[in-house]
Amino acid sequence: MWQFFLYYEFPPFFFNRCPSYTEPQNLTSVSEFLLMGVSDDLELQPLLFGLFLFMYLVTMLGNLLIILAVSCDSHLHTPMYFFLSNLSLADIGFTTTTIPKMILDIQTHSRVISYVGCLTQMSFFTIFGCLDSLLLTVMAYDRFVAMCEPLHYSHTMNPCLCGLLVLVSLFISFLVSQMHNLFVLQLTYFKNVEISNFFSDPSQLLNLACSDTSTNNAVMYFIGAISGFLPISGILFSYYKIISSILRVPSSGGKYKAFSTCGSHLSIVCLFYGTGLGVYFSSAVSLSPRKDVIASVVYTVVTPMLNPFMYSLRNRDIKRAMRRLLSQTI
Repeated sequence: MWQFFLYYEFPPFFFNRCPSYTEPQNLTSVSEFLLMGVSDDLELQPLLFGLFLFMYLVTMLGNLLIILAVSCDSHLHTPMYFFLSNLSLADIGFTTTTIPKMILDIQTHSRVISYVGCLTQMSFFTIFGCLDSLLLTVMAYDRFVAMCEPLHYSHTMNPCLCGLLVLVSLFISFLVSQMHNLFVLQLTYFKNVEISNFFSDPSQLLNLACSDTSTNNAVMYFIGAISGFLPISGILFSYYKIISSILRVPSSGGKYKAFSTCGSHLSIVCLFYGTGLGVYFSSAVSLSPRKDVIASVVYTVVTPMLNPFMYSLRNRDIKRAMRRLLSQTI
């Protein structure tokens, strides 16, 4: 009876220490975590609130315009723009998973996230992050077929294959997310409840556990390596073939047009994978948490915001469709 009273009288943070053999297991259960956010400086909070709110609104508006332009313009009903609209949807979900929570925490001066909320955020973050990675790979394959096998492009990239590639990417993303959740659900005790980031990072949750998580860490990093290495390998192979094909084009104008077609996609790939993999594997060697936060901001906020600009400002078809859409709306 005393144990029952003790458990419900004190907050969960009172028991967020590693258990000893004399402590009952239910005394150490954690129901909340603390997200440390981007900065602890109180004077910077209004600036961060306005900055991230502006970036989130720009991200939503830009990606929604891409989706509307592709869906409303029949000239854009091609595999490349089909994948681009799905990438915009994934970017919207990827950003919405983390940024609104961070903006709300800054406004309410509260950094608490429940255990269930932490798992939910981690699950959707992994789904949309992995989906982004796989869609970038699919888009690289689409460019490979268009550049290297132009005569067979319409036959190869048929609507059934395009839809199947998106569905397979979504299924793999869901599977990777559930594997991450499975590892975290096995953790019972935590030596700390402070997550040194603005979202629920699965690798940091493993580092906060009291029990020996070396096996879980090894398996999780192996999954991350596979889910990151295979898409990167596919992208590198596709662009190796694309560049080899472009170099065989006799005219300089044709080479420039081909490179400009793939340049925006390659820029987003470098930005997304460079920062994402850097953050993912940096936790394995315990680098500075502040550097991880900055890199996390780049690939969770900046990259989804830049995607619409990278694809629209250098693409005449997208700009023409957006002008037509805006003129019809006005």
